[in-house]
Amino acid sequence: MKLLISALEPSANLHLSPLLQKLDAQIVGVFDERFGNPLIPSSEFSIMGIVDVLPKIVKAKRAIAQMAQLSLTCNKVLLIDSPAFNIPLAKAIKEINPHITIIYYILPKVWAWKPERAKKVEKYCDILASIFPFEKAYYPKATYVGNPLLDEIPAYKQSYEPSGYIAYLPGSRKSEIKALLPIYKELATKIKKNSILVIPPHFSSQEIQEIYGDISEFAISRNTHKTFLKAEFAFVCSGTATLEAALIGVPFVLAYKAKRLDYFLGKMFVKLSHVGLANILFDFASMDALHEEFLQQQANSNNLLDAYFQIDRELFFTQALTLRKMLAHGSCESMLKLISL
Repeated sequence: MKLLISALEPSANLHLSPLLQKLDAQIVGVFDERFGNPLIPSSEFSIMGIVDVLPKIVKAKRAIAQMAQLSLTCNKVLLIDSPAFNIPLAKAIKEINPHITIIYYILPKVWAWKPERAKKVEKYCDILASIFPFEKAYYPKATYVGNPLLDEIPAYKQSYEPSGYIAYLPGSRKSEIKALLPIYKELATKIKKNSILVIPPHFSSQEIQEIYGDISEFAISRNTHKTFLKAEFAFVCSGTATLEAALIGVPFVLAYKAKRLDYFLGKMFVKLSHVGLANILFDFASMDALHEEFLQQQANSNNLLDAYFQIDRELFFTQALTLRKMLAHGSCESMLKLISL
């Protein structure tokens, strides 16, 4: 089987990796170079965010045209996340190759914003693979395949036990780190336990020095999962890491500070009660929030310190077990079956 893949983001390639380890297929398209020889390396798209998209529109359109033509030589198409690129790509493929099967894995988060995308995905894609149980309400054609984190997390806490280690995750973007790291330094001074700072593995030594500055008060980790297993508590920037912490079972609070304009636009378009993925899952299940969230000015050392002392750690651990049951299983095996149909 020859499979056309569109995996632009680092997270998409992370979720792609276990599939390729078990899939007997020739792959072409956009993906990380460690998997083979892509038409375009995913690293060329890695900086495409809300602001960065505009100067790259011409490049993206050219890539979509090339990918659509390439689909004529393939048996199936696998799109992963990145709706700003993958929805126009699906449309372009169907226009010239209407009978090819297009699989969309990790669907656009229409429950957060841009609900009109759901109709486009269902129009141009044949198999919709959802990673959150509640997405069926937004994508009637979707199949819940499980959540990839349950495949990727190597182990989970079996009980809550104090370890003397506190994990600090200020994010993966420069702006996030610059905003949260000073607050985390204050917390580390006040809590006076073994402090572990998690730095994303894609940062080079030079980038670490430029972005983080003096971090001599922290032990450094490049492995999020191992750190969560070791820590008794964590302070986590908004993002996938919050769901990872919840699944592993380490009590934490979410902290996030965005640029004022970005936060204003987010509040205008995103209609959710919470920003943490675990809390969003609990919201859709009509359950109380799993963890506290502190955004913008509320994300300060006093509020975070109060949350650290006040959280019911045993209750958190029990709710973490509920979250794992809610997601049920990983997505790798289900995805392999869908691709092989």
